Amino acid sequence: MDKKTVIKVDNLSKQYRLGNIGTGTISHDINRFFAKIRGKADPFLKIGETNDRTKKGNSDFVWALKDISFEIQEGEILGIIGKNGAGKSTLLKILSKVTGPTTGSIKAKGRIASLLEVGTGFHPELTGRENVFLNGAILGMTKFEIKSKLDEIVDFAGIERYLDTPVKRYSSGMMVRLGFAVAAHLEPEILVVDEVLAVGDADFQKKAIGKMQDVSKSGRTVLFVSHNMSSIKSLCNRGLVLNNGMVDFEGEINESIAHYLSFSKNTSTVEKIVANGIEIANLSVIAGKNNIISSGGDCTFHFELKNTTLLDYKNIRVVYDILNEKGIHLFRLINQNDTDVLSIQENGKIYVSCTIPHLPLNEGTYFLSLRVKHGNTFLVNKDNILSFSVNTADYFGIGKVDKHSGSVLIKSSWRYND
Repeated sequence: MDKKTVIKVDNLSKQYRLGNIGTGTISHDINRFFAKIRGKADPFLKIGETNDRTKKGNSDFVWALKDISFEIQEGEILGIIGKNGAGKSTLLKILSKVTGPTTGSIKAKGRIASLLEVGTGFHPELTGRENVFLNGAILGMTKFEIKSKLDEIVDFAGIERYLDTPVKRYSSGMMVRLGFAVAAHLEPEILVVDEVLAVGDADFQKKAIGKMQDVSKSGRTVLFVSHNMSSIKSLCNRGLVLNNGMVDFEGEINESIAHYLSFSKNTSTVEKIVANGIEIANLSVIAGKNNIISSGGDCTFHFELKNTTLLDYKNIRVVYDILNEKGIHLFRLINQNDTDVLSIQENGKIYVSCTIPHLPLNEGTYFLSLRVKHGNTFLVNKDNILSFSVNTADYFGIGKVDKHSGSVLIKSSWRYND
């Protein structure tokens, strides 16, 4: 590695055996042993399948990661992007030494602090204060160094009142705030942050992104995984796109986001989603005229919602987020902004439609994210679940089309007075 390279990953692969804990059977272990003493490769590394979770395979072995290679420079913020199951979390766990690779190597310079899951590195019986000192000791810091950072950590996390309370009594949000504060303030050379920040509120997410930018400016390196393309875009300068456990694209962050969105669910209809006893069927985008979606025309998002549980759900929130091709969040549609309240009885079914009159979108491709929420619980939470294209039209009624007005078109009234 050269002086500015802090992480070098070379042909990294991780294989899992489905339905088993450990290496497998005794016969497999014996075969591996004799292959090793003869100087041969592990015979079971040849039979794994690509990690495509949407298809039923023929092998018990899958590659969660396959031949991953990349380098990260000092002070760089790398955004790791991909669908659920693409291998992002597995990669971060290997980089954080939570698990080891099957093949390949990793070379890293400096201490690595990770925030992979809520409560990572915390002992539930210890207080917040004691866990700060425990994490610092794991990173190799002296008690004096940790103590000098304690006030900053507590202030950033905003949990001073609960500092001497066992963390098992913390909410998930409090746990994330303290976990991130510890990881970011104890001055690791490499900071690894997974999707866990989504648990925090909007103010904390903004603070966390600002802190990661400060970490990068101080010459330290950040690896950041998120499905929020706006956060990725605002924070990262380079992107790594994973698909089915392999590197699909690596490059400048805007290009990485565009590439990721291009292979997202590129259809205007999704047949079925099943999660938490909720079924969503035939999610689709419907145009008002000749089934062609145009600027200024009507556009309807429609799906069937079925409750397969024995619970009555009242006051359900349905949220649509619209993003453009660059992953920029344009606007949000929420059913609770209307007067109607959505409720569904046990084993009930209801049809949900949301119409946008005079669609204020310019020509281009757009992506729809869907969330169905009951209280603070996400029943369905799917990013970039489908895409739809909008055709150009004379939105402003001036006899011409302005393709350079950006993604969102807004009508305005002008007045001139002497």
